[in-house]
Amino acid sequence: MTVSRLLSGVFSGVSPISRPEWLPAQIPDTAVDLTASVLVVVLTWLTARVLVRLFSRRIAQFVSRPSLTRVSLAAIRLGVYAFGFLTLLRINGLDLGNIALSVTVFSAVVGVILAPIVGSVISGVFLLADQPYEIGDMIELPDQGQGTRGFVDDITLRYTKIFTLDNTFLVVPNGEMRSRDVVNYSAEDTRVRLALDVLITYESDVKTARDRIEAGAREVPEVIAGGPRIRIGGARYPAGPDCLISEFGDHGVLLRLRYWAKEPYSLQTVRSKVQTSIWDTLQAEENVEFAYPHSHMVFDDTSGQLQVGVGEGNTRYRDGPATRTETDTDPDELN
Repeated sequence: MTVSRLLSGVFSGVSPISRPEWLPAQIPDTAVDLTASVLVVVLTWLTARVLVRLFSRRIAQFVSRPSLTRVSLAAIRLGVYAFGFLTLLRINGLDLGNIALSVTVFSAVVGVILAPIVGSVISGVFLLADQPYEIGDMIELPDQGQGTRGFVDDITLRYTKIFTLDNTFLVVPNGEMRSRDVVNYSAEDTRVRLALDVLITYESDVKTARDRIEAGAREVPEVIAGGPRIRIGGARYPAGPDCLISEFGDHGVLLRLRYWAKEPYSLQTVRSKVQTSIWDTLQAEENVEFAYPHSHMVFDDTSGQLQVGVGEGNTRYRDGPATRTETDTDPDELN
């Protein structure tokens, strides 16, 4: 059975709405159909608004997820619009079976135009069922260059709208959202664990440095200072800042600080405050010094000879053919 025959069979009994007998015969049928069509459009729009307003609170009371609430209200609105559209077809005496010209054309339209839409709708159903993120969650798309981070503003059956931290909107089809990695910072627990590396010299007091770094991190209000150990999977980690030795590097001892931020919404600001606090804390400590790369020039027997000559008003340093003169030097200072 072809698609056109199927549609013709379904709508074969549909006939245009008969003209009311009380209308004057002077009014043409075209004006009657146009007036009825406008009336149906207005009534459909008003009915959709009334039903959405009537059921919005009731649905929100039984459904805790905002995305499901919005999808349910959109389904009610779509159902009213579909009923109004079918009513318009009956008023104008249109037969949907005549719209489908052939199986080939109709199949091509479905395959080219409707297939991506249907795929996005199916992906949207899976997203709503799997609940990887919800409206209001802060998520990140790592594969978008440096990473796109923002808040989920809306979830429909076709796309997800993200309000980025750069004050822009990002609309991503649900099919793409299901095929990529999504980092959710606020799914169940808003606490985020961060790390900071601090390099100190080998001459520094490592134990004092660790204690001061932990104390500096605790002074930041956005950092969890302590409390019960935080559980991640089957492991539990300290809630307060924890500083451990990471490695013995070429230029110093590398200490790694791990701490928990209370909220994931201003991580760069929290990181900057922690670094500032640690800087001020270690600068006031005499036994701890930040390490940085040093270069030492070593001369041995194969490096040549350095000849020094002392004259009036100048000191000459000779090393082979090159000569450098420093004026205004007191010869007595070299004794």
